[in-house]
Amino acid sequence: MRKNSRLLAVAIPVMILLLGAVAYEYGYVKIRAELLDRENTAAVKAKTLEKTMALLAAKLGLEKKSAALAETRKAARAKMIEGETPAIAAAALQGIIKAMIASRGGVISSDRVDKTEDAGKFKMITVTIDAVLPDTRALADALYAVETQTPYLIVRELDVRIRNFREPRDLMVKLKVSGLTGGL
Repeated sequence: MRKNSRLLAVAIPVMILLLGAVAYEYGYVKIRAELLDRENTAAVKAKTLEKTMALLAAKLGLEKKSAALAETRKAARAKMIEGETPAIAAAALQGIIKAMIASRGGVISSDRVDKTEDAGKFKMITVTIDAVLPDTRALADALYAVETQTPYLIVRELDVRIRNFREPRDLMVKLKVSGLTGGL
């Protein structure tokens, strides 16, 4: 019996030790690995959340910049002659100049569109108008209206002659006016 009790005295602590090793290996180590995995997942999610919040903050700033640029572009478009093609823009320019001269008592004799020129990203449209104006005041008012007009227009050439030297009233005017339109 002594041999059995001695074997039992050695076997029980070894079994307890082995049972502890198994519990440590399959219990504590696995639970510890799961906890570390969850902590890593939480850290990755926190970083993703921080990046998302930073992107949302940047998005608001970009939307404000985009709105400001759209307003700037809209203001710049107001300074150019509208038209889908250079021919349509030239017709619009002719209409603007005709209206300015006619509103000051002038009569249009002829008008023509000159060749379109490239000006970087834009196209320069030029219109030549022959008109008869009643006096120099009407001419001065028409030129002032052209130069202060929005969209911006430029008088490139001006030729003024008196129609009748004995009665110097009517002026024959040849006016070459240019304006910018978007590059098409």
